[in-house]
Amino acid sequence: MRTRTELVVEGMDCPSCVNKIEGVVCRLPGVENVRLNYTSQKLSFDAGADSAAAATAAVERLGYRVRSLSDAPRSGPGWWRSGKGRLVILSGVMLALAFALSVLLPGYAGYVFSAVALIALAPLARKAWAGARAGQPFTIETLVSIAVIGAIVIDESAEAAVVVFFFLVGELLEMIAAARARRSVQALADLVPRSALLVEGQAVREVPADSLRPGDLIELRPGGRVPADGVIVQGETSVDESAVTGESVPRRKVAGDSLFAGSINAEGVIRLRVEKAAGDNMIARILKLVEEAEAARAPTERFIDAFSRYYTPGVIAVSALIAVLPPLLGGASWESWVYKGLAILLIGCPCALVLSTPAAITSGISSGARQGLLVKGGAVLEAIGRVHRIAFDKTGTLTRGRPEVTDLRPLSGVDEEELLRLAGAAEAGSSHPLAQAIVALAAVRGVDLPAAEGARALNGRGVRAVVEGREVVVASPRHAGTLVALPPDVRSGIAALEAEGKTVAVVLADARLAGLVALRDELRPDAPAAIAALRKMGISAVMLTGDNARTGRALARALGMEVEAELLPEQKLQAIARLRGNGTIAMVGDGINDAPALAAADVGIAMGGGTDVALETADAALLHERVGDVPALVALSRTTMRNIRQNITIALGLKVVFLITTLLGVTSLWMAILADTGATVLVTMNALRLLRFEHPGLERPAPA
Repeated sequence: MRTRTELVVEGMDCPSCVNKIEGVVCRLPGVENVRLNYTSQKLSFDAGADSAAAATAAVERLGYRVRSLSDAPRSGPGWWRSGKGRLVILSGVMLALAFALSVLLPGYAGYVFSAVALIALAPLARKAWAGARAGQPFTIETLVSIAVIGAIVIDESAEAAVVVFFFLVGELLEMIAAARARRSVQALADLVPRSALLVEGQAVREVPADSLRPGDLIELRPGGRVPADGVIVQGETSVDESAVTGESVPRRKVAGDSLFAGSINAEGVIRLRVEKAAGDNMIARILKLVEEAEAARAPTERFIDAFSRYYTPGVIAVSALIAVLPPLLGGASWESWVYKGLAILLIGCPCALVLSTPAAITSGISSGARQGLLVKGGAVLEAIGRVHRIAFDKTGTLTRGRPEVTDLRPLSGVDEEELLRLAGAAEAGSSHPLAQAIVALAAVRGVDLPAAEGARALNGRGVRAVVEGREVVVASPRHAGTLVALPPDVRSGIAALEAEGKTVAVVLADARLAGLVALRDELRPDAPAAIAALRKMGISAVMLTGDNARTGRALARALGMEVEAELLPEQKLQAIARLRGNGTIAMVGDGINDAPALAAADVGIAMGGGTDVALETADAALLHERVGDVPALVALSRTTMRNIRQNITIALGLKVVFLITTLLGVTSLWMAILADTGATVLVTMNALRLLRFEHPGLERPAPA
C-alpha cells in the first residue's frame, strides 16, 4: 500500500540539487509523484515502506542528510556549526598555512597546495561520483572536480586550492541565503504559541498547542497569543491581528466573533471554542500554500532547468575542444590551452544561472505571503504581471458587502433623529440587510429605539409596525405611492438618489410622509485609488455584477471603469471568455459564487479574508480583503520578473566577459571560479531584495 511520505533533505545549496535528487528518486521502482521543494527542503512522494526506505538511502548516497519531519530542527544551526561552514573554515585555515609554508619551504609548495586542494575537494568528488553512479554525471561538482584535478596535473596546484576554497565559499553563501528566505516564511509558524490553557470543567491546565482539537474550550489571558483558530464564547477584548492580517489597529471582538491563531489578546480574559486543529489553522494553511507555491515551477524556471541539462555537458565538450584543438591543429602550447580549457570549465558552472529564477520566485512568493498576498506558484506569479484587463465582482469585492445608510432626508417637520427612531423601531425585528443597516446607524448615533408592536412584513414591499401609538410604514417608493400621494419634489429626490445607485425607503407615520432613507452597499475606502493605480499600470478594469444596471453604473462611474450588470454566474463566465479574446485577463471575486469565472480567467484572484474557499478556489488570494492589494499583487509580479531578468543578465553577462578574457589569456583559474561564485552571490543578493518588497502606491486604510 502506497502512502505519502514527507522527508527533510539537508545539504542542498543550489536548485540544481533538486533536479539531481528528483532524478534519482523518480527512477526507483514503486515511487511516484515525487516533489522536492528547494526552499523548505521537503521531499514528498508516494511509496510503500520498502520503497520509502530505498529512496532515503538513494538520497543519502548522493551526499545529503535525510530526516523525518518530526526529527528536523525548527531552525538550523549557525553557519559556522554546519558541516559546510566547518569545511570552509578548515579549507581556509589550510590554505593560509599552505601560503605560509610556500614562503618557508618553496621547494615543497606544490605538494602542500596539492594536498590542501585534494582534502578540500574530497566531499565534492564524493558527490560527483555518487551522482555519476546514480545516472547524474553532469553536475557542478563534476565540473569543479575535473578542473581542480586538471590544474594539479599541469602543476597549478596553488590555483587549484584557491578554486576549491572559493567554490566552497560560494556554496556556503547560497546555503545562508536559502536559509534566510526559508526563515522569512517560517517566522509565521513561530507566531503560534507552543502551549495553550485548556478548560476542563472548573479547572484550567496548560497543554501543548498542537494537541488541541475542534470543540476544545481554551482560555486566553491579556497579552497572550491565540493558539488555534476559534470562536469567542465568553468575554470581550481587543485583538491585535497585525501578524496575520497586517492591520495595525486592534479590532474589538465579542462573543461569536472568530479569532485566527497567532493574533494577540490585548485586553480582557476570554474563552474560545477551537474550530481548527493545529495543522489546519490559518497560519498552517498559509505555510502549506506557500510551500506548494514554491515547489510549483514557473515557466521561466522550467525553461532554465531544461536548458541546463544540455548546457553542462556542452560546457564540458567546449572546454575539451578548447584544450585539445589548438595544440593538435596549430601546434600551440598544451599547457597554455589546457589551462584555458580548465578555466572555461569553471566559468561554465551553471549554478548562478540555475539559481537566477527560483531564488527570485521564492523571495517574491515569501514576500507576498507576509503581506497577505498568497500566490499559488511561480507560473501564477509570472502570469499576473502580464494581465491587460482585470474583471471585478462588485458585492464583497469592490464594495464592503453590506448596505449602509447614506442619506437621511426628513420631511414634514421631522428631524433626522426622529426619522431614524421611527424607521429603526419599525425595522428592529427584521433580519433583512437593509433593516439591519438602519438599526446599526441608530446604535452608532446613540438613538434609543422605542418598542414596536405588531410588526409585520409587507410581502417584500416593506414593513409595518405601531411605534408609540403611531402606525409606521417603511416601504419602497412604489408601495408608498399607493398609500399616500408623493409630491413632485419628493419623487424627483427619490429619482436622484436611485440614479446614484442607492435603494430608497420611504417612511410614513400615520399616513404622513416622515422622510426618506437611502442605503447603498458602499465602495471599499481604497477602491478608487486601487482602480486609478491599475490604470497607471496600463491595466483596464471592468465590473461584472449581478446587481441592477442602475447601481452598477453609479458605482462604476465613481470608479472610472466599465461595467456589465445583471449577470447570472453563467453569464459572468461567458463575459470572461469574451474578454480573454482581447488579451490576458484576471478575475477578482469573493471565491464562492464567482468560482466559475475565477476558474475561467487566466488568473483568478479571491478576496477571501482567509476562508477555505478563498485559499482553494483561485490562483491567488488577498487575505486582507483590500482592493489596493490587487495593484500590489501586479507590482509584486512585475518586480519579480524584472528581478529574474536582471539575474539572468548577471549570470550570463559575467560568463561572456570571462569567456572572452580567458581566450585572450587574461583570466586565471581562481578568477574563473569567481565568475561563477561572484555571479551566484550577486544573483542571490539581488533576489533577496524582494523580501523587502512593499507596494508604495497606496495608503492602506485602517479597519472600520
